[in-house]
Amino acid sequence: EVQLVESGGGSVQAGGSLRLSCTPSGYYCMGWFRQAPGKEREGVASIDSLGTTTTYADNVKGRFTISKDNDKNILYLQMNSLKPEDTGMYFCAAGTWGAGDCTHTYEFNYWGQGTQVTVSS
Repeated sequence: EVQLVESGGGSVQAGGSLRLSCTPSGYYCMGWFRQAPGKEREGVASIDSLGTTTTYADNVKGRFTISKDNDKNILYLQMNSLKPEDTGMYFCAAGTWGAGDCTHTYEFNYWGQGTQVTVSS
């Protein structure tokens, strides 16, 4: 059983930064998803097991960076230039199937409980 634990959420003003963390991170696919009130869950960013291939949603490209520290077994999401529309519950996810490019929600089979991010204008 994989138990993912996120941390680092909080409240920040627009233009500010937050860094989310998730452990453990040593799985084939790792990713961050978010869900705003009344909206469907959406993919934010993903990274492969080696940390060499990353993908981002168009609305976070250039502002968010996903990375992982394999020695510490931690996944990160550095979020800069935050906007009110970034507000939501952020979930860490792991894919253990060992195949795929980690860009589809169905490739992730374990989820954390989420950490809240609130960006005020």
